[in-house]
Amino acid sequence: MEQKIELSQEIRELANIYKAMGHPVRLYILQKLSQMNSCCYSGDLVDELPVGRSTLSQHLKELKYAGLIQGEIEPPYIKYCLNRKNWEKVKTSFHKLFKEDIAI
Repeated sequence: MEQKIELSQEIRELANIYKAMGHPVRLYILQKLSQMNSCCYSGDLVDELPVGRSTLSQHLKELKYAGLIQGEIEPPYIKYCLNRKNWEKVKTSFHKLFKEDIAI
C-alpha cells in the first residue's frame, strides 16, 4: 500500500497562484502590467481583449485574490498594477520548481 503524503502549505499556495495564471486572458493581463512602469486602468484592458467588462472583472478578481496584482480605486476607475513583491516570489518559485526539488 502506497503511503500518502501531506502537501506543504508552500505547494498549496503555489497551486493557487498557478491556477490563477492558467487562463490566456489572465496571462495577457500579467504580461501587459509587467511591461508598464505605472498602473493600468481596467477600462484600457477591456478595449484590447475579446471579453466583456464583467468577464474582465472576474479575471482581475482572480489575479488579485492570488496576490499577483493590486488595485487602487480612483473613481470612476479601479487602477491595477502588478504586486511586485509577490511577483518576485512567483518567479523564484518557478526557478525552484524546475531547478530543485520543492519539499512536499
